Amino acid sequence: MERFKTKNPDFRDMLDWGFREVPFLKYVGVMLLDAGEGWCESEVMVEPHHLQQGGYIHAGVISTMADHTAGGAATTLVAKDEFVLTLEFKINLLRAAKGSRLRCRAEVLKPGSRFSVVESEVYLTGENGGETLVAKGTFTMALLKFPGSS
Repeated sequence: MERFKTKNPDFRDMLDWGFREVPFLKYVGVMLLDAGEGWCESEVMVEPHHLQQGGYIHAGVISTMADHTAGGAATTLVAKDEFVLTLEFKINLLRAAKGSRLRCRAEVLKPGSRFSVVESEVYLTGENGGETLVAKGTFTMALLKFPGSS
């Protein structure tokens, strides 16, 4: 993987806040696991409200996790006065997921001054600890300035 350099050595503070304080993420239960320059990992402990009518994990949970984790990966490379916003995404749901834990890893493929392209992979963790890829997505993130910054 190509190594990218952050413009904000304190990016972890922004990520921690973004995973901890966003109300929808609190409801869904997406939690930050770890991050570094150009990548981010998260997890969801699956609860009954995450399931659809067949008992599988709802695609909305998987998509939300992949999207926010992609945003986290892009955030690791932006300046202190910038933030990211999803511009578009495509997600492939590769198999139906039933289990107790999801893990997502997102990596920046191409950073830019206005847009970044990020890839996310979502895995279902089995009872034996093995992981199965359940979804893969590509995300375009817009880089925006915080209001009031120049």
